[in-house]
Amino acid sequence: MALHVPRILITDDDLGFRETLSGLLECHGYATIEASNGEQAVQIVREVDVHVLLLDMHMPKLTGLETIRRVKQFRDRLPCILMSADADERLRREAALARAFSVLPKPVSADTVTQAVRNAISRAYNWPGGELPDISLPS
Repeated sequence: MALHVPRILITDDDLGFRETLSGLLECHGYATIEASNGEQAVQIVREVDVHVLLLDMHMPKLTGLETIRRVKQFRDRLPCILMSADADERLRREAALARAFSVLPKPVSADTVTQAVRNAISRAYNWPGGELPDISLPS
């Protein structure tokens, strides 16, 4: 069975925040890709085998919710984790309707992000921890 590291796509218009999340997740053994907006994220998901989409709500071109809706049209099972400083009940309902995996309030702690990513991978790919199975997704 082929083994590889889960790839996390981090999408946020704040370069410093993207780089911080990327470094954090790479320290936990994940591979990361970065996108600065929703349109870029949609294109990357079309071209690259991504296992989790971690994205900000407020970005230029497409919001996080708009990005999730577009991605779900062709990668329905991809877990999407939305982050927002405005993580109120209305946003949580909209995210649930868009089939987001979860909503994290910003500012977000390192532990919260890594646990959310771990949970998303565990549920989406039946990965209880330890050695990773081949988790390639069909296109």
